[in-house]
Order: sequence, then structure tokens, then C-alpha cells
Amino acid sequence: MLVRRSPRITRSIVAVLAALVVVGIQGAVAAGPDAFSQPLAGLSDHDRATVHLGNSLFRKSWRPAPSETTASDGLGPLYNARACADCHVGDGRGHPDNGLILKLPARDPVYGAQIQDKAVAGVKAEGRIAVTYREQKVVLSDGEVVRLRQPEYRVVDLAYGPISVKGRLSPRLAPPVFGLGLLEAVDAAEILAYADPEDQDGDGISGRANRVRSEAHGDTRLGRFGWKAEQATIADQNAVALLNDIGIGNPLYPALWGDCTFAQTGCRQAPHGGSERHGGLEVSAKVARHLTFYLQGLDAPAAREAREAGAQLFRRIGCAACHRAEMRTGADHPLAALRGRKIRPYSDMLLHDMGEGLSDDLAEGEATGREWRTAPLWGIGLTEVVNGNTYYLHDGRARSLTEAILWHGGEGAAARDKFRSLSAAARAELLEFLRSL
Repeated sequence: MLVRRSPRITRSIVAVLAALVVVGIQGAVAAGPDAFSQPLAGLSDHDRATVHLGNSLFRKSWRPAPSETTASDGLGPLYNARACADCHVGDGRGHPDNGLILKLPARDPVYGAQIQDKAVAGVKAEGRIAVTYREQKVVLSDGEVVRLRQPEYRVVDLAYGPISVKGRLSPRLAPPVFGLGLLEAVDAAEILAYADPEDQDGDGISGRANRVRSEAHGDTRLGRFGWKAEQATIADQNAVALLNDIGIGNPLYPALWGDCTFAQTGCRQAPHGGSERHGGLEVSAKVARHLTFYLQGLDAPAAREAREAGAQLFRRIGCAACHRAEMRTGADHPLAALRGRKIRPYSDMLLHDMGEGLSDDLAEGEATGREWRTAPLWGIGLTEVVNGNTYYLHDGRARSLTEAILWHGGEGAAARDKFRSLSAAARAELLEFLRSL
């Protein structure tokens, strides 16, 4: 028997199905490969369009000068990547093979601030980055053996003679870039309220702020971004990355030859992409603003359903002493979508002594070689989905969350040791909680 539905009923069914499809799509996005690339909720149509414009700039592949278009030339002459997205894959973290740079322990008169392992035609790259690993065994309470990798970095095939500065090379894996606008919008007073540099409460945790020069504002401010909180604002972070990683002269760092030093004459004399259209630079102030707005406008992924038992263990063994669950953004941010939001980054944004095992010889701002900013944990459970790998910590040495925890020393040693003493079932509960973030 043929049943005839009224147009009103048919439209209702279609509406329900459409709603289900939308929910399905949003759910897939929340846990899919684009999970780190979603714009903030509440953006105006104009602001969403600006985010999309910034997205294209973030993914743009720069070309050597001269090029057929002044909009994309100026790469290098020395560089590590052609595009921001080459290292920050899917707006997430890099891979040790293609998203890692080597900083020098101090600025070298020949090699500058970091090693650039690529160069345009006619210019020699500074060298090749090589790494070897030494394994060390850690035995957990139930007898499980975890093998940690201790990396040793070196530069081979040096093109400009030996490196003069002494000390360990400092590897840096490209960190995730989602949620940066939310972290930038947290009032400094809220972050500083949790600083305890002298450990006056005696809990073994003495987080402190990094005070750094902001080129964007021309003053000293609270450091928020980078593995050692060495950059104060998103604009500062973008500008220094454009200069050192891609070799792009910009309003804050106008050197058209990037990180090339006076000793690298061929690099200094190579064609550059400075143009009148960009105010004599390779990136204009307008383009730089669009790129900054893109990273301000990326939301953090929503946490999935967490198991309370794992969350309780996270707090009980001391992880939450540094990885604070909640913060609130300020009420007076220029962008309405960032105002007064409760966020869950699982970070206090402060520096902590992480022990000798993770130390290097690079002091950035007021951060010592042993100090690192508490890395936000939000989205960490989606790393494999978005980035196709599970490399953690500042140099990607940890191949799992378990390894990352076991590398904690210094102020993190007590929590690490409690993790080691947990039963296998309890460790699984804690790791399942982290994967839900």
C-alpha cells in the first residue's frame, strides 16, 4: 500500500535528517584530521573570512626571488621550510624528520641563530642535521620495560667552516598552533597568580614567568609561546619564524636575507623578494596581520568523554600541579569571540625545571637550559589522528605518552615516580584520560 505523506511531514523528516548529517559532520571534524583547524565559535562572517585568508597564507609555499609574482617570492636564501604548514602539519605538531630545527646555544658569527639545512639555487645550505639515539631502560612497577631514547644532534657537511659557539645544539619540534589566541587572551595576572619561584608553599613546584622582549609592542612582557615561553605574542612568534625558518623579511624583522650573517656573503648578495608593494619587505604589515589573525582565530578541539578514574589519578599523582586544567580569557579582548571564555589547556604557561635529562645549553629570555614552559595538553589525544605520529616533547624523542611522562625530571620527578609505581591497570586509566583531551 502506498502511503502518501503530507508536504509538512516530508519537510520535517528532511529537516531531521539534515540535522543528523550536520551533527555527524561536526562529530567527524571534532575527532578527524581537521580537528585542529576549526575557527573559533562566534566569529563574525568578516572575521571567519579573514581566518580563511590567513589559512591560505599559512599554507602558502614561498618561492625564491625573482618570481613571476611578488606575492610569494623571497624564500631564503637559507631556510628550513617553504611554508608554515610544512612543519605544523594540520595545524598540529611537526615530525622529527621534517618539522624540527636546530637552534645554536648562542648566536654564532657565521651560522646565526639556527641551522638552515636548505638553500635556494646558487647558495649553500649550512649543513645537514644528523641525530643518533642512545637507549636507556626504565622498569615500571609491574616489570614492564620502557626504552627511552636519548638523542644526540650534530651538523654534518658544514658549508661555512666549524661552528664557533660551544655547547649542545638545541632541537625544537614544531608545536601545535591551535588555541593560541585563547592562550594569548588570558590575563597575565591570572598566569602570574600561580607563579611560585621560591616554592614558598613547599610543594616542590616552583613555576616562574619568562619575561621577554616583544618586538610587536616594543617592551618587555610575559612570555607565552615557544617551548621556553620565549615569545610574548602570536605576532612575535610569527615574525621570528618567518625570518629564521623561511627567510622572509617582515615588519618586525626586516632583514631580506633572513638569518644569513655577514660571513655568508653569497647569501647576503642573492636576490631577495623585497618589493614596493610590501613596503620594501617580503611580507607587508597587512599580510602579517592576516597571518596573526589566523592563529588567533583557531579554536582548541573539544575534549572527548573522559574517564573520571583517570582524571583523579592525574590529579592525585601531581600532574595537575603544572598542567592546570582551567583558565579564563580576559573580558576586554578586542576580538569578541575570545572574551570571557573558560578554557581547558592543561597548562599553567609557566617555566619549570625539568631536570638534566631534558636540559640544553640555550637560555631564552630568563629561561635557563633546564626550564621549559608547561606544554598544553589539550588535543594531545588527537595527535596521531591529525599528524599521523605520536612524537612528543620539545624534540620528539618520546614515541608515546608513557615515554613523555618518564622523561620528566626536576619538578616533574615526583609525579613521574608515582606514575612508575602505579599498577598496569591504573596507568592504563591515566593514559586513557590523556588520550581523551
